[in-house]
Amino acid sequence: MTGRALIFGNSRLPIWREARVGLEAAALLRDPILRGDGVARGRGCPVLLIPGFLAGDGSLAIMADWLRRCGYRPSRAGMFANVDCSGAALGRLERRLERLVEQRGCRAAIVGQSRGGGLAKVLATRRPDLVSGIVTLASPQLDPLAVHPLVRLQLMAVGGLGSLGAPRLFKRSCLYGECCASFWQDLEAPLPRGVRLVSVYSRTDGIVDWRACLVPGAEQVEVRASHIGMAVNPAAWRAVAGALEAFGKADARRRPAGGGRAEPLRAA
Repeated sequence: MTGRALIFGNSRLPIWREARVGLEAAALLRDPILRGDGVARGRGCPVLLIPGFLAGDGSLAIMADWLRRCGYRPSRAGMFANVDCSGAALGRLERRLERLVEQRGCRAAIVGQSRGGGLAKVLATRRPDLVSGIVTLASPQLDPLAVHPLVRLQLMAVGGLGSLGAPRLFKRSCLYGECCASFWQDLEAPLPRGVRLVSVYSRTDGIVDWRACLVPGAEQVEVRASHIGMAVNPAAWRAVAGALEAFGKADARRRPAGGGRAEPLRAA
Protein backbone atom coordinates (compact mmCIF):
# COMPACT_ATOMS: atom_id res chain seq x y z
CA MET A 1 0.00 0.00 0.00
CA THR A 2 1.53 3.29 -1.09
CA GLY A 3 0.44 5.11 2.07
CA ARG A 4 3.04 3.16 4.05
CA ALA A 5 5.69 2.40 1.42
CA LEU A 6 9.07 4.11 1.45
CA ILE A 7 8.45 5.96 -1.81
CA PHE A 8 10.86 8.75 -0.97
CA GLY A 9 12.73 7.05 1.85
CA ASN A 10 16.15 7.13 0.19
CA SER A 11 16.32 10.92 0.13
CA ARG A 12 19.14 12.46 2.14
CA LEU A 13 17.39 15.07 4.23
CA PRO A 14 19.48 17.90 5.76
CA ILE A 15 18.26 17.62 9.35
CA TRP A 16 20.75 20.27 10.44
CA ARG A 17 18.44 22.83 8.83
CA GLU A 18 16.04 22.34 11.72
CA ALA A 19 18.37 24.51 13.81
CA ARG A 20 16.76 27.48 12.03
CA VAL A 21 13.63 27.29 14.16
CA GLY A 22 14.96 29.91 16.58
CA LEU A 23 15.63 32.32 13.71
CA GLU A 24 12.15 31.71 12.35
CA ALA A 25 10.60 32.49 15.73
CA ALA A 26 12.67 35.68 15.97
CA ALA A 27 11.54 36.71 12.48
CA LEU A 28 7.92 36.17 13.51
CA LEU A 29 8.31 38.60 16.42
CA ARG A 30 9.29 41.31 13.94
CA ASP A 31 6.67 40.48 11.34
CA PRO A 32 3.34 42.39 11.09
CA ILE A 33 1.51 39.07 10.66
CA LEU A 34 1.95 38.46 14.40
CA ARG A 35 -0.29 41.49 15.10
CA GLY A 36 -2.80 40.27 12.55
CA ASP A 37 -1.98 42.95 9.98
CA GLY A 38 -3.56 42.02 6.67
CA VAL A 39 -5.42 39.04 8.15
CA ALA A 40 -9.18 38.93 7.62
CA ARG A 41 -11.23 38.67 10.82
CA GLY A 42 -12.26 35.15 11.66
CA ARG A 43 -15.75 36.10 12.93
CA GLY A 44 -15.73 33.31 15.44
CA CYS A 45 -15.07 30.49 12.97
CA PRO A 46 -13.76 27.40 14.79
CA VAL A 47 -10.30 26.00 14.04
CA LEU A 48 -8.99 22.70 15.40
CA LEU A 49 -5.19 22.51 15.77
CA ILE A 50 -3.50 19.09 15.64
CA PRO A 51 0.24 18.84 16.46
CA GLY A 52 2.85 16.62 14.82
CA PHE A 53 4.53 13.40 15.89
CA LEU A 54 5.99 13.53 19.43
CA ALA A 55 4.59 17.06 19.83
CA GLY A 56 1.71 18.23 21.99
CA ASP A 57 -0.76 21.10 22.00
CA GLY A 58 1.93 23.42 23.30
CA SER A 59 3.77 23.27 19.97
CA LEU A 60 0.89 25.18 18.35
CA ALA A 61 0.11 27.45 21.32
CA ILE A 62 1.57 30.57 19.68
CA MET A 63 -0.51 29.95 16.57
CA ALA A 64 -3.61 29.39 18.71
CA ASP A 65 -3.13 32.73 20.47
CA TRP A 66 -2.64 34.44 17.11
CA LEU A 67 -5.81 32.93 15.66
CA ARG A 68 -7.75 34.04 18.73
CA ARG A 69 -6.50 37.62 18.29
CA CYS A 70 -7.60 37.45 14.66
CA GLY A 71 -11.16 36.58 15.64
CA TYR A 72 -11.13 32.79 15.24
CA ARG A 73 -12.06 30.28 17.91
CA PRO A 74 -9.11 27.88 18.04
CA SER A 75 -9.41 24.56 19.85
CA ARG A 76 -6.53 22.34 20.86
CA ALA A 77 -6.47 18.63 20.10
CA GLY A 78 -6.08 17.58 23.73
CA MET A 79 -2.73 15.90 23.06
CA PHE A 80 0.21 15.83 25.42
CA ALA A 81 2.17 14.06 22.64
CA ASN A 82 0.91 12.83 19.29
CA VAL A 83 2.00 9.20 19.66
CA ASP A 84 -1.27 7.33 20.13
CA CYS A 85 -2.83 4.79 17.78
CA SER A 86 -4.37 6.66 14.85
CA GLY A 87 -7.74 4.96 15.34
CA ALA A 88 -7.93 5.88 19.03
CA ALA A 89 -6.72 9.43 18.39
CA LEU A 90 -9.29 9.92 15.65
CA GLY A 91 -12.14 8.87 17.92
CA ARG A 92 -11.21 11.51 20.49
CA LEU A 93 -10.62 14.17 17.84
CA GLU A 94 -13.97 13.47 16.22
CA ARG A 95 -15.81 13.90 19.51
CA ARG A 96 -13.93 17.14 20.17
CA LEU A 97 -14.73 18.34 16.67
CA GLU A 98 -18.42 17.55 17.10
CA ARG A 99 -18.60 19.65 20.27
CA LEU A 100 -16.74 22.51 18.62
CA VAL A 101 -19.05 22.58 15.59
CA GLU A 102 -22.17 22.28 17.72
CA GLN A 103 -21.07 25.21 19.88
CA ARG A 104 -20.24 27.49 16.96
CA GLY A 105 -23.02 26.44 14.56
CA CYS A 106 -20.74 26.09 11.53
CA ARG A 107 -18.17 23.68 10.18
CA ALA A 108 -14.63 23.91 11.53
CA ALA A 109 -11.33 24.29 9.74
CA ILE A 110 -8.43 22.06 10.78
CA VAL A 111 -4.74 22.94 10.82
CA GLY A 112 -2.50 19.89 11.20
CA GLN A 113 1.27 19.83 11.36
CA SER A 114 3.18 16.78 10.08
CA ARG A 115 1.41 13.67 11.47
CA GLY A 116 -1.42 15.96 12.55
CA GLY A 117 -2.09 16.71 8.90
CA GLY A 118 -2.74 13.04 8.20
CA LEU A 119 -5.19 12.86 11.08
CA ALA A 120 -6.88 16.02 9.76
CA LYS A 121 -7.21 14.49 6.27
CA VAL A 122 -8.87 11.33 7.58
CA LEU A 123 -11.19 13.34 9.85
CA ALA A 124 -12.32 15.40 6.87
CA THR A 125 -12.77 12.28 4.73
CA ARG A 126 -14.99 10.62 7.34
CA ARG A 127 -16.87 13.70 8.57
CA PRO A 128 -17.19 16.29 5.79
CA ASP A 129 -20.28 17.57 7.61
CA LEU A 130 -17.94 18.87 10.33
CA VAL A 131 -15.01 20.20 8.27
CA SER A 132 -14.89 23.22 5.96
CA GLY A 133 -11.27 22.69 4.93
CA ILE A 134 -7.86 21.61 6.17
CA VAL A 135 -4.39 23.13 6.10
CA THR A 136 -1.49 20.72 6.45
CA LEU A 137 1.97 21.94 7.45
CA ALA A 138 4.81 19.74 6.18
CA SER A 139 2.58 16.66 6.24
CA PRO A 140 3.98 13.68 4.23
CA GLN A 141 0.63 12.18 3.28
CA LEU A 142 1.86 10.42 0.16
CA ASP A 143 4.34 8.49 2.29
CA PRO A 144 4.22 8.96 6.08
CA LEU A 145 7.60 7.22 6.37
CA ALA A 146 9.36 9.66 4.04
CA VAL A 147 11.24 11.13 6.97
CA HIS A 148 14.83 11.42 8.14
CA PRO A 149 16.28 8.07 9.34
CA LEU A 150 16.64 9.40 12.90
CA VAL A 151 12.93 10.20 13.01
CA ARG A 152 12.13 6.81 11.51
CA LEU A 153 14.06 5.22 14.38
CA GLN A 154 11.92 7.18 16.82
CA LEU A 155 8.81 5.89 15.06
CA MET A 156 10.03 2.33 15.37
CA ALA A 157 10.96 2.85 19.02
CA VAL A 158 7.51 4.20 19.91
CA GLY A 159 5.87 1.36 17.98
CA GLY A 160 8.01 -1.16 19.84
CA LEU A 161 7.08 0.25 23.24
CA GLY A 162 3.42 0.31 22.27
CA SER A 163 3.60 -3.30 21.13
CA LEU A 164 5.03 -4.23 24.55
CA GLY A 165 1.97 -2.75 26.22
CA ALA A 166 2.92 0.84 27.03
CA PRO A 167 -0.32 2.86 27.20
CA ARG A 168 -1.28 5.63 24.77
CA LEU A 169 1.40 4.62 22.23
CA PHE A 170 0.75 3.29 18.75
CA LYS A 171 1.85 -0.27 18.04
CA ARG A 172 3.71 -1.73 15.10
CA SER A 173 0.44 -3.37 14.09
CA CYS A 174 -0.97 0.15 13.56
CA LEU A 175 1.43 0.49 10.66
CA TYR A 176 1.58 -2.97 9.15
CA GLY A 177 -1.43 -4.86 10.53
CA GLU A 178 -5.21 -4.54 10.47
CA CYS A 179 -5.34 -2.23 13.50
CA CYS A 180 -5.48 0.95 11.42
CA ALA A 181 -6.25 -0.48 7.96
CA SER A 182 -9.26 1.81 7.55
CA PHE A 183 -7.11 4.81 8.52
CA TRP A 184 -4.62 4.13 5.71
CA GLN A 185 -7.45 3.63 3.22
CA ASP A 186 -9.07 6.92 4.19
CA LEU A 187 -5.72 8.72 4.08
CA GLU A 188 -5.31 7.67 0.44
CA ALA A 189 -8.93 8.40 -0.51
CA PRO A 190 -9.83 11.70 -2.21
CA LEU A 191 -11.50 14.31 -0.04
CA PRO A 192 -15.28 14.64 -0.30
CA ARG A 193 -16.64 17.40 -2.48
CA GLY A 194 -16.82 20.73 -0.67
CA VAL A 195 -13.79 20.15 1.57
CA ARG A 196 -10.60 21.91 0.46
CA LEU A 197 -7.05 20.89 1.29
CA VAL A 198 -4.15 23.34 1.32
CA SER A 199 -0.77 21.63 1.67
CA VAL A 200 2.04 23.91 2.87
CA TYR A 201 5.49 22.44 2.27
CA SER A 202 9.15 23.44 2.18
CA ARG A 203 11.96 22.18 -0.03
CA THR A 204 14.31 23.04 2.84
CA ASP A 205 12.48 20.76 5.29
CA GLY A 206 15.07 18.86 7.30
CA ILE A 207 12.80 16.05 8.49
CA VAL A 208 10.20 15.30 5.80
CA ASP A 209 10.80 14.78 2.09
CA TRP A 210 8.84 17.69 0.60
CA ARG A 211 7.70 15.61 -2.39
CA ALA A 212 5.61 13.45 -0.04
CA CYS A 213 3.54 16.56 0.78
CA LEU A 214 2.34 17.12 -2.81
CA VAL A 215 -1.11 15.56 -2.43
CA PRO A 216 -3.02 15.31 -5.74
CA GLY A 217 -6.00 17.63 -5.83
CA ALA A 218 -4.68 19.83 -3.02
CA GLU A 219 -3.65 23.46 -3.34
CA GLN A 220 0.13 23.44 -2.91
CA VAL A 221 1.82 26.37 -1.15
CA GLU A 222 5.60 26.40 -0.99
CA VAL A 223 7.36 28.34 1.78
CA ARG A 224 10.95 28.49 2.94
CA ALA A 225 10.86 26.96 6.40
CA SER A 226 12.19 24.23 8.58
CA HIS A 227 9.90 21.35 9.49
CA ILE A 228 9.47 22.27 13.16
CA GLY A 229 9.51 25.96 12.30
CA MET A 230 6.30 25.70 10.27
CA ALA A 231 4.46 26.48 13.52
CA VAL A 232 6.20 29.87 13.86
CA ASN A 233 7.17 30.73 10.29
CA PRO A 234 5.64 34.01 8.99
CA ALA A 235 5.23 32.68 5.44
CA ALA A 236 3.47 29.56 6.73
CA TRP A 237 1.18 31.74 8.86
CA ARG A 238 0.23 33.79 5.79
CA ALA A 239 -0.65 30.58 3.97
CA VAL A 240 -2.79 29.51 6.94
CA ALA A 241 -4.52 32.90 7.09
CA GLY A 242 -5.32 32.86 3.38
CA ALA A 243 -6.68 29.33 3.52
CA LEU A 244 -8.86 29.98 6.57
CA GLU A 245 -10.32 33.09 4.97
CA ALA A 246 -11.23 31.10 1.85
CA PHE A 247 -12.72 28.27 3.90
CA GLY A 248 -14.86 30.72 5.87
CA LYS A 249 -16.22 32.41 2.76
CA ALA A 250 -17.07 29.10 1.12
CA ASP A 251 -18.75 27.78 4.26
CA ALA A 252 -20.81 30.96 4.67
CA ARG A 253 -22.21 30.48 1.16
CA ARG A 254 -23.43 26.98 1.96
CA ARG A 255 -25.19 27.85 5.25
CA PRO A 256 -28.98 28.22 5.35
CA ALA A 257 -30.34 31.65 4.47
CA GLY A 258 -30.92 33.91 7.46
CA GLY A 259 -27.78 32.84 9.30
CA GLY A 260 -29.40 29.90 11.03
CA ARG A 261 -27.39 27.18 12.66
CA ALA A 262 -25.89 24.41 10.61
CA GLU A 263 -27.85 21.25 9.85
CA PRO A 264 -27.93 18.70 12.67
CA LEU A 265 -24.89 16.49 12.79
CA ARG A 266 -25.23 12.93 11.57
CA ALA A 267 -24.16 10.14 13.86
CA ALA A 268 -20.48 9.28 13.97
